[in-house]
Amino acid sequence: MKVAVFGTGYVGLSTGVCLAEIGHEVVCIDVDERKIDLLKEGKSPIYEPRLEELLIKNSIEGRLAFTASHQQGLREAEIVIIAVGTPQSDDGQADLSFLEQAAKDLARHIVRDCIVVVKSTVPVGTNEYLKQLLLGQLKNNVEIKMVSNPEFLRQGSAIQDTMKADRIIIGSDDEGASEKIQEMYRPLNVPFLLTDVRSAEMIKYASNAFLATKISFINGISNLCEAAGADVEDVAKGMGYDKRIGSAFLNAGIGYGGSCFPKDVKALLHTSRELGVPFSLLEETIAINDHQQELLVRKAMKRLGGLKGKKIAMLGLSFKPNTDDMREAPSIKIAKSLTASGADVAAFDPVAASNARKVIGDAITYMDSAMEAAKGADALFIVTEWEEFRLLEIASLLEVMKQPIIFDGRNCLDEAALKACGTIEYYPVGRPAVIMKDKNI
Repeated sequence: MKVAVFGTGYVGLSTGVCLAEIGHEVVCIDVDERKIDLLKEGKSPIYEPRLEELLIKNSIEGRLAFTASHQQGLREAEIVIIAVGTPQSDDGQADLSFLEQAAKDLARHIVRDCIVVVKSTVPVGTNEYLKQLLLGQLKNNVEIKMVSNPEFLRQGSAIQDTMKADRIIIGSDDEGASEKIQEMYRPLNVPFLLTDVRSAEMIKYASNAFLATKISFINGISNLCEAAGADVEDVAKGMGYDKRIGSAFLNAGIGYGGSCFPKDVKALLHTSRELGVPFSLLEETIAINDHQQELLVRKAMKRLGGLKGKKIAMLGLSFKPNTDDMREAPSIKIAKSLTASGADVAAFDPVAASNARKVIGDAITYMDSAMEAAKGADALFIVTEWEEFRLLEIASLLEVMKQPIIFDGRNCLDEAALKACGTIEYYPVGRPAVIMKDKNI
């Protein structure tokens, strides 16, 4: 099939690359000419495992192309996927301006009948609104059919999540359009759920809001565990064995971030208020997450008796490992709280430092390694659970620190290895602290 994809962010680029990989002819369209030039050179503008490898492969094999020209990109398209951003507005609702612009560009340049697939996360009713927008601005006599096809990708595993999806949601009021999109995805051999457009739109928000609520719940439990002397990891494991609950998203820590959970929970809450349907559970989910993101700062203040003049090492800046995405990353709030309290912050992240600098600025110092960040530190924060942090030689790290104090916001260090280090103070989330004093001291 001949497919055009609007947008080359995480969703659009991953979708385009994977559709090319399963045999379709794909053209990705983006108004950012700098980004298009990079893609034509075989370079991905975002960090995502395997993405650049498949981008190069399918470009060489002639199934994947990139353009900033709507006319060129839409010339032969029978399926047009819209995967542009729907960021959060100041009032919490989804900002549809990029989506509206994509629809207007599509209406001006489409020259053949096509199916418009909205993959962007949008409030209920948006597909109907976009169809009216499209029909009102069409320049050529063509037929447009609409399909809602929400994405469920995770940064850091977007390729895996596309190629081996749990399910593909297809929402449409046109049977022929649904069948065509099923045909496009059929080589992936994953389950389909066919539904109406509005239900498909709601499925995306409901899924993300539920997962965010699950994270906030276990973080609430972790705070109770600390106060009661229980171990949240054992509690979560015991809960997870129950098939009705499951073990996924029961990792206690310093809260969720990223491009989806924060904005989608707030957008769904905005929809509930707009429709006059109270949804206080979502309000509490947001409140717990906001509180949890500053947990390490509160712990450090209590232990150090204040932060003014203290050096804090931060390991991890991206909102999760295997991505350079800084959107709503807990590190942003942590860094700002630390510097506002008078601390000097030295941070290291394997891939996100450049993006972090754009968001956090030069209020903190960006280092080239974990060891450099830890040198002379009064305490060390683990903010993102990169695999290389799990594998750190902790004893060597402690030797260069001023004080051997670690606050682990992701519970990613091995306690047995920590206890072998001699003198150390280790403060995880929702678990008893490990405080070891060298017997020779």
